[in-house]
Amino acid sequence: MSAFEEDDIPEPSLANIVDQESLKWVFVGGKGGVGKTTTSCCLSIQLAKARSKVLVVSTDPAHNLSDAFCQKFGRDPMLVNGFDNLYVMEIDANHDMEKIQDEMAASAGDEEQSVLQSLMGDLTSSIPGIDEAMSFSELMKQVQSMDYDTVVFDTAPTGHTLRLLSFPTIMEKALGKIMDLKDKFGGMLNSVSGLMGGAGGAGPNGESPTDMMLGKLTETREIINKVNTMFQDPTVTTFVCVCIPEFLSIFETERLVQELGKFGIDSHNVVINQVLFPEKDADELAEWYESEKGSMSKECGEICGKMLARKKMQDKYIGQCFDLYGDDFHIILQPLLDHEVRGVEKLTEFSETLVNPVDLEVD
Repeated sequence: MSAFEEDDIPEPSLANIVDQESLKWVFVGGKGGVGKTTTSCCLSIQLAKARSKVLVVSTDPAHNLSDAFCQKFGRDPMLVNGFDNLYVMEIDANHDMEKIQDEMAASAGDEEQSVLQSLMGDLTSSIPGIDEAMSFSELMKQVQSMDYDTVVFDTAPTGHTLRLLSFPTIMEKALGKIMDLKDKFGGMLNSVSGLMGGAGGAGPNGESPTDMMLGKLTETREIINKVNTMFQDPTVTTFVCVCIPEFLSIFETERLVQELGKFGIDSHNVVINQVLFPEKDADELAEWYESEKGSMSKECGEICGKMLARKKMQDKYIGQCFDLYGDDFHIILQPLLDHEVRGVEKLTEFSETLVNPVDLEVD
């Protein structure tokens, strides 16, 4: 591991998040398979010790919170077994989009429902991410109406997360497309509606299908822009980057940190999971191995040799993390365990390592 002075680096702990009482939104993200869900669950458990009510939300289509807590959750907040202030909900973008379409169709006449469905189908196929943007808008509208002190987002892998941050841009494109459709075909659609017996419009107030769609998108844009403003306030929102000490994961973390900076979103914590003996130094382990391998069986020597090679590789990438972020970021090393972290008991135990830093050996 590259040399660093212990006094020069921020504390290797997420205690800074727990202590910052003004934080309302905490995102946890990174490459797929690096332990985002475990980190989200553990962080939420620590937050629940210092907050009145905490909510964990999964925005990943492949939900894992139910598996992590060993408890089935749905799209409505549900209390975690063993807690009286920690809740979990898992959202489904497809379900939310269907709900939005059903609500719009319910306020339309029978003749106009097919027009609305056609418009929605055209919109979702021509503007990737619009369904997720509208679903996220509905989620934020719901969450903001609740009285949670802090909401932790267990996000999808990096690519999906960056698209989430680009929702304001997506909404502008969607509104522009609807305006174009209205300008080109609005009169024709209204005429067809009248010929088919519509009362001048699809909505309860006489709106045309395009006006109804435009109204819904405008409402969604307003919510997302408001939320986006909150996300760019470091006193309210922060992003925890999660990775493992391997090249691809470290590379993607750097890309994520840069993109977060472009979007104006605070990020000053990096959690590195699956670290082999984080308190040990690879060179010292190598000295021990050289002195002992003569007395080892061939199989034992091969196992220790592979472990040491992996440890050296990990230390190289951990050193790169400290070189990149050590001056400004809290870098937390989470040990590789000999068991899975599932269930409230194991998550609670493991969560302590997020706030009680590993005692690093300093060169």
